[in-house]
Amino acid sequence: MIETGLGISFDEPTHEFIYPSAAFGPMHAEQRHLKDILHSMADHEAQGPEIVYSIAMDVGLKKDRADLLERELLFGIVAYADGSIGEEPVKSQGHIHAISKTCQMSTPEVYEIWSGEAIIYMQERATDNPGRCYAVRAKAGEVVIVPPGWAHCTINASKTERMLFGAWCVRDYGFEYEDVRAHNGLTFYPKFDAQGTIVWEQNPSYQAEELIEKAPRVYSEFKIVDKLPIYQQYEQDHTKFDFVVRPDLYKDKWLNYIP
Repeated sequence: MIETGLGISFDEPTHEFIYPSAAFGPMHAEQRHLKDILHSMADHEAQGPEIVYSIAMDVGLKKDRADLLERELLFGIVAYADGSIGEEPVKSQGHIHAISKTCQMSTPEVYEIWSGEAIIYMQERATDNPGRCYAVRAKAGEVVIVPPGWAHCTINASKTERMLFGAWCVRDYGFEYEDVRAHNGLTFYPKFDAQGTIVWEQNPSYQAEELIEKAPRVYSEFKIVDKLPIYQQYEQDHTKFDFVVRPDLYKDKWLNYIP
């Protein structure tokens, strides 16, 4: 794992996060089981790990807790299993961030990969015409920002290595699944080929033109610093991730957004 400044580790046998004395987090992680996500897979009867991923929402350093509460800002951490689900990689359910009471609009999410390799898949909409579709492949230490209102999911890009990430989101986060489930998932299904490489199969429920595969970029418009963990960036400047909570104040940044 990269050095995050939080000192949190993951216990493989129990699927629980372990916090040092200076940090806080939930006593028990939420566990997402295979049965919870099969409806978002291409094969609804696929076999895979029983616990697909483990989630701890609202973690951080105790000294920062009051400020995080005041800002309506929340940090979460997630650990994905290795292996596969049938022919598909381990991944989350596709969803759109719900409208937040804080800003009266959908909110963004700032991902930072901690270990392994991830693909953050995102599309502009979950309607028949999904708009632009991106698959952003990120390694440990790299950051990816999903903009407000976009449907997305998180994928473990490796069959053999567990993947962990941390993320900034709004405190009253919520997920909308209806449109994604009505289309049997997102526009492109990731699958492992015979060599273990991820390839993409189009979901016929959508009218899509292409999938753009790319590497993460530097988000200079949000003053995100390269190679400095995002929690430490918050420690240096508590206002840096205010755009996560109040994306309505940054509407110009979301126009023609490229991940």
